[in-house]
Amino acid sequence: MSFRGLGKPNATSGMGVADQSKTTYHELQRKKTHRYVVFKIDELKNQVVVEKTGNPAESYDDFLASLPDNDCRYAVYDFDFVTSENCQKSKIFFVAWSPSTSRIRAKMLYATSKERFRRELQGIHYEIQATDPTEVDLDVLRERAN
Repeated sequence: MSFRGLGKPNATSGMGVADQSKTTYHELQRKKTHRYVVFKIDELKNQVVVEKTGNPAESYDDFLASLPDNDCRYAVYDFDFVTSENCQKSKIFFVAWSPSTSRIRAKMLYATSKERFRRELQGIHYEIQATDPTEVDLDVLRERAN
């Protein structure tokens, strides 16, 4: 069995990160201008780009609805909650969304690019890898954040 044709994935692991992606993440993190940001890989530009942002008033259901049923995405969500000591807190979750119905090529592309992209986003508190909506249920966030 020959592995010569497998050299191509090395090119995908070198996926760049668009400046707009970093800027938009910093707006969520520092200025709280977004509740969430959904990112996608633009294969033509070889970059991770912003696909959608949610304003601070949007709900967690709005965030979940922005994740496609059968394609991969990265997302960050700014989760506000109240601790058992009655303190208002905020934690940023990184979501690697890879539904089981997505194309194998997309799963590979997102898997090989995730670490580099994730390192660009300073200040992430928790990471969730999800293949279906139950793995990113609001209760999962609550449990991880407390």
